[in-house]
Amino acid sequence: MSDDSTSVGTGTSSESGPRAFETVYHRYVPHKTGLPHLPTYLRELWLRREFAFETSKASMRGATTNTFFGQAWLVLNPLLLALVYYLLITVISQNARTSGWEYFAHLTGGLFVFYFFQGSVNNAAGSVVNAGGLVLNTSFPRLLLPLAAVRTGLLRFLPTLPVYLIFHILAGNAWTWVTFLVAPIFLGLLAVFASGLAALFAALQVYFRDMTAFLPYIMRIWLYSSPVLWTIEMIQGRPTAAAIMPFNPLYSLIGGYNQALQEGVLPSAQIWLLAVAWAVGSFVLGSWFFMARERDFAVRI
Repeated sequence: MSDDSTSVGTGTSSESGPRAFETVYHRYVPHKTGLPHLPTYLRELWLRREFAFETSKASMRGATTNTFFGQAWLVLNPLLLALVYYLLITVISQNARTSGWEYFAHLTGGLFVFYFFQGSVNNAAGSVVNAGGLVLNTSFPRLLLPLAAVRTGLLRFLPTLPVYLIFHILAGNAWTWVTFLVAPIFLGLLAVFASGLAALFAALQVYFRDMTAFLPYIMRIWLYSSPVLWTIEMIQGRPTAAAIMPFNPLYSLIGGYNQALQEGVLPSAQIWLLAVAWAVGSFVLGSWFFMARERDFAVRI
């Protein structure tokens, strides 16, 4: 594993002439065993944040999501899926409780944000293995790779927001300060939670190359058990479901997001505590596992 010197910025000198601008170089030395020195590692992550940004941009260009049709597909894919679920749940089952624009707005909003979560974790799972050449020849904090995948997922999610707002208006949903201030907080907590899982699965993929084959099935089960096809209010009065759901991280993360964005309601203290606990716990444990195994990546790839 090489110790490459990388330019991370420029400094301005008080002198004139050729030395008016001086390039600042920083050397990253990978850790040998165990966990790295965390203050140093975190500083290296921050110094190389542009690397994550550029990696994310390259991923967007590679997926043609910077074109009109690429952006349109980001919206059409979950929108068509929402229409399918709406037909199955409402039309075929003739469930009056899930009919109308209000439920369709909930369905689209939930699927849009779930696709952000799913896409972030799925793309991050292969981020280290797919960057094998970079990992073998360049020294940098590898945690940048799954974090860049989460940023890419967030960029792909943003074009869906204006589309959801159309259904929000058609459903006559509330517009309150909670909608604009609290909903982004829960979206941020979901991104933190996704970052932890992204780091975990990116490390596991190095050791178990079939991990990405199982992820779609895990995500599909997770979708059905999360407040995307149903709302938190639908399970109230059902003791068994109410007792089990707090163990599902997306129950509080997506459930709180939906309550704030779609209903303009401030989530309960329990939802807040669960969302923060799952987000912080996932990020700490996922990052810890990734950094503890990071030194083995160059040998395993």
